[in-house]
Amino acid sequence: MKKSNSMTDKIIKCIIYIALLFLAVSIIVPVGWVFLASIKENSEFYGSPWVLPKGLYFQNFVDAFEKASMGDYMLNSVITTALGLLLLLVIALPAAYVLSRYKFFGSKLLNVLFMGGLFINVNYIVVPIFLMLVDADKIVRGWFGSGFFLNNLFITALVYASTSLPFTIYLLSGFFVTIPKDYEEAAFVDGSSYFRTMVQIMMPMAKPSIITVILFQFLAYWNEYIISMTLLTTKEKKTLPVGLMQLMQAQQAAAQYGQLYAGLVIVMLPTLILYILVQKRLTEGMSLGGLKG
Repeated sequence: MKKSNSMTDKIIKCIIYIALLFLAVSIIVPVGWVFLASIKENSEFYGSPWVLPKGLYFQNFVDAFEKASMGDYMLNSVITTALGLLLLLVIALPAAYVLSRYKFFGSKLLNVLFMGGLFINVNYIVVPIFLMLVDADKIVRGWFGSGFFLNNLFITALVYASTSLPFTIYLLSGFFVTIPKDYEEAAFVDGSSYFRTMVQIMMPMAKPSIITVILFQFLAYWNEYIISMTLLTTKEKKTLPVGLMQLMQAQQAAAQYGQLYAGLVIVMLPTLILYILVQKRLTEGMSLGGLKG
């Protein structure tokens, strides 16, 4: 009986390993192909797509930055992503700590509302957000003669942060709940205030979950398309995903495929580097934070 179970376990593990290998290949091959295509000359795209590049043609990246304005789009993405993460952490960390560690009037209702926000798809509320900002811009124009809420990187970052609050508070609250109250009691005995205890004791302990939040939301903000396309309508304010989509449309017509794939690499590379740097911390945050239960 034991031999039968052992054989079954080996078969199951073998199937799992084969499935994981197939999944890894299905991801690595397209990504590797894009990197190779980004350093090919345009004449090389008319042959077999699997032929290795004859040389390293980095002019594609120069053209993507200079002619296709990918440098400006990248700067806009950096600004909105950094602002969005900063706003998110400043709001979500105190909120998650208070909701998970203290009971007060309305705390249960707030928890229910934030949990309900997990089931709202952001893409479904982009139009109402846009209309609210249009109405706000009309009021501002009546006072100052120019708008403020549309084509504003800070407002876009604020929308990013606000739509990410439910998941972030859920994840961080799940971690704060697991921390024993002895740490806080010891801090209060030493004369520490609530704010100081939160900042100097509790938040450093939540570092794995904070890194997990930063990685998840960085990926979400960096690759976000619908909100940025809706709220940032001028060319000077567009982010990388929107600029990349326009580049794809332009370069397909112009047959400048090298620039197109160079633009794809520019979008992918920061996320890949960040993941490589923090993958260990990400695993810790996933196991210790709210995703564990």
